Amino acid sequence: MQRPSDLSLPNTRTSFLFSSAELLADLPFLVQPAAAAAAAAAMEKPHAVCVPYPAQGHITPMMQLAKLLHCKGFHITFVLTEYNHQRLVRSRGPGAVKGLKDFRFEAIPDGLPPSDPDRTQDIPALCDSTTKNCHAPFLRLLQKLNESGNPPVTCIISDGVMSFTHKAAQELELPVVFFWTTSACGFWGYFHYLDLIERGYTPLKGIYVHMLLSY
Repeated sequence: MQRPSDLSLPNTRTSFLFSSAELLADLPFLVQPAAAAAAAAAMEKPHAVCVPYPAQGHITPMMQLAKLLHCKGFHITFVLTEYNHQRLVRSRGPGAVKGLKDFRFEAIPDGLPPSDPDRTQDIPALCDSTTKNCHAPFLRLLQKLNESGNPPVTCIISDGVMSFTHKAAQELELPVVFFWTTSACGFWGYFHYLDLIERGYTPLKGIYVHMLLSY
């Protein structure tokens, strides 16, 4: 009868190492298809370009919407003006606009002089400048995004007053959605501007102007 010390036991350590070596040898063949599948899935993500009006009361709700879409699987490009982009970096550091692989920040010029420290406070001038000057740089940005390694742009979500986005969307045959960041009451007022003008209620005339100024 054999003693226990004479029993031929398998070398479990050698067997484990051998199996691990086989697995490591096959690892590139296992990882590469998985990585390729992940890259393909990333390229199939819907890509929304979000363009808020360059004032904090408009940027915040657009950012909230962008985050919700990102949680639902969208690739997001969030477009700021160069002025607001730099102001964000100055106040919170470069990490504030670093973003994620699928949530990026980009900047376009607003057309106003860089020497103006309060350019966002003159609303009529800012609206006029973005309307006249932002179309060309925004169109170039869309073209750059489509030529990069990111998913191609599938839609534009624009603040309701950033009308230049509509022209760029038409040129590239992209759908555009206008997101109104004010209250429903505010939207209703803007919606009836043309009606008020046609009825002669605005611009205000004569005594009504003096009554308003007296307040």
